[in-house]
Amino acid sequence: MIRFTDWGVIDYKQAWDRQTEIFTELIYAKKSPGYLDIADQRQQVIFCEHPHVYTLGAHGDTSNMLIQDERLKSLGATFYKTDRGGDITYHGYGQIVVYPIVDLEVLNLSLKQYVHCLEEAVIQTLLRYGLKAERAKGATGVWFEYETSSARKICAVGVRASHFVTMHGIAFNVATDLDYFSYINPCGFVDKGVTSLEKELGKPIDIEEVKAILKEELARLLHR
Repeated sequence: MIRFTDWGVIDYKQAWDRQTEIFTELIYAKKSPGYLDIADQRQQVIFCEHPHVYTLGAHGDTSNMLIQDERLKSLGATFYKTDRGGDITYHGYGQIVVYPIVDLEVLNLSLKQYVHCLEEAVIQTLLRYGLKAERAKGATGVWFEYETSSARKICAVGVRASHFVTMHGIAFNVATDLDYFSYINPCGFVDKGVTSLEKELGKPIDIEEVKAILKEELARLLHR
């Protein structure tokens, strides 16, 4: 069984460094005899939250960051260019960030299927709250009403994979302060909005309850 871990609130760079260490160890472990016997024990799905931070994917466009260093400091936010896919996004309090460090060969998943699983876990979680979300053709993540002028994103997806081992993952807005997205073009889009579970439901939500449901859905989809 894949292990699920919750790091709580953790600095983005600290989490990135810890992820990288686990990711590198799993790639190295794949070279060892008897790896398949211990593979499930080495894989893990990490839940956490980050203090205010903006992150840009490896091939993202820096022009999608709309403010300079001094304004970042005044917001109490930091900025990092990362090695994940995708463009720019925001992480902050009230957002569930999930970092699965798993072996796609062991799970018998292609990278495309894996991203589909991450999106599906969020879609199914939202259904538990009576909300119907969707994928968008040509764009990763989970959306509401993508083909309309009211298109808004509730979950961003950005992953890295090497030797079929993954890191980075998803950012799911539950009780997130959406004002922080106004300082970027989220995921590179200039004509689409962002939303949160609380905004869609119009009431406060227990983030721990949402984590528990999302964990159930991820476990169901990844334990193949």
